[in-house]
Amino acid sequence: MTSKQIAFLHIILFVLAVIFTVGPWYFLMLTVAQLVFVPVTLQLILNKEKRYYYYFAIPAFLSVFILQVTPQNKLDLVFAAIYLLFTFIVALYGFGRFIRRGFAHLEEFAIDAGMMYLFIGGMWFFAYIAEIDTGFSPLLTWLTGIHFHYSSFLLPVFIGFLGRLYKTTGYKIVCAIILISPIIVALGITFAPWLEVVSVLLYIIGIYGLIVLTLKATFPSALQKIGVLVSFGSLGVTIIFSLLYAARVTTVNIDFMLRFHGLLNCVLFALCGLISWAMLTPSSKEQGWAFPISNIKGTYKIGEQILTKHRGMQQYKGLVDDMNIYVEKDNLPSTIIDFYENTTDYRLFSEVHWHSWFKPFAAIYRLISRTIQQLNLPFSNKQMEMTGDIVAIEDDRIKTRAWIRKINKEVIFVALYSFHESNNKTYMNIALPLPLSSMIGVLELHQQGEKLLLTSKETSESDAGIYLTVHNYVFKLPLQEQFLIEEIKEGELRAKHEMRIFSLPFLTINYAISLGCVKDNG
Repeated sequence: MTSKQIAFLHIILFVLAVIFTVGPWYFLMLTVAQLVFVPVTLQLILNKEKRYYYYFAIPAFLSVFILQVTPQNKLDLVFAAIYLLFTFIVALYGFGRFIRRGFAHLEEFAIDAGMMYLFIGGMWFFAYIAEIDTGFSPLLTWLTGIHFHYSSFLLPVFIGFLGRLYKTTGYKIVCAIILISPIIVALGITFAPWLEVVSVLLYIIGIYGLIVLTLKATFPSALQKIGVLVSFGSLGVTIIFSLLYAARVTTVNIDFMLRFHGLLNCVLFALCGLISWAMLTPSSKEQGWAFPISNIKGTYKIGEQILTKHRGMQQYKGLVDDMNIYVEKDNLPSTIIDFYENTTDYRLFSEVHWHSWFKPFAAIYRLISRTIQQLNLPFSNKQMEMTGDIVAIEDDRIKTRAWIRKINKEVIFVALYSFHESNNKTYMNIALPLPLSSMIGVLELHQQGEKLLLTSKETSESDAGIYLTVHNYVFKLPLQEQFLIEEIKEGELRAKHEMRIFSLPFLTINYAISLGCVKDNG
């Protein structure tokens, strides 16, 4: 059965619900979302991945239909629970998509988030049918359910489709604003009404940003672009009235919001948007990760002992055999090149600076890291010497070597260095074994004047990033790192290592590096 035939069946089911409805007219605005907008949108997302979908979908849609056309009875709770289960399965699928990919391809994460938010809509719908005391009137409970079907499911999915066509820095900002707004709405409803106003203001910024992005984007057809503009543009009108309602303007009441805001969102935003994106749904650019991954995973304790079964016969003095695989080494100061090719000839002094906002988390993590003996950075910012050694390792990558770093004989890092080539680039591929998993840092190397920059910040079609691997899953983490190294004078280097989470800096390590080996013996 084609997608058009499936959409036609859903429309027929909704028309029958309209004809035989026993509830108030405005309930149909949620019913059309449940019977038409949600299932047709899911068809656009799932594409060929529909094997088990109908086992959960058909009972859910029939349950919604029965709830709409029959008087209230004891079985309503069962039908609402069936629909709730369906939204839970959809949320699991969205979460599964996210887990397989991680924080990469923001446009795909927007779609994942929409699918996960749908479950919240299902819970509010269930709460309304089951007459659960949510602390709000039954109508407000129902309205919250409809909000999570339209603004928290359809809107993020439509944003994801737009990102497949046009993704810029502006898109990333707008997308982040839209995705976080439902959470602020929920907090506002639960704890503080003023947060509702904040959430509406964020929605205004995000929605008008979407309109601008849509104007700039290139669509397969002019008709599709006009339809998407009408869809997002209608939100630009209705969101103003949401602000007036949140600000308690007396003339903008519930009845007005149902008739104007609700119908406009239903017809222009949802229906027009869905038809437009269904004309030609943009394909995902996600291709998965193909770079080599170390097969060395740890148990509850890492330390040096993890290397025992994996030691190789070769002997290495540096993290890299020849820096020419990354950069034109003749263009960089000789000490930088020599440090990477003859690392064991150098002494390393570090100053660890945890940023103030992160220090409570760092203190707790320190208790764990001392046991694990991995990523075991000190809490103190005093300068300390890091000693260690480089040993050959055999894993699933090429020319792998472990750089073991210690402070006062306590293991700080066990990092497994290798490299790989992809898209005509050579990346530094660093694995840090963790309990039952491994963290992978894939870094690009760039010359900046007479400095060398190693960064996980990806460019287009880049493998760069920080990943967590568990079994066959490769999850991109919301972490970024940058290592900038420069020559002070011959034989002396200065380096700055910066770490960020969700673009917020949380760790800076300053290194003083000098020629003169002090090799660890214990």
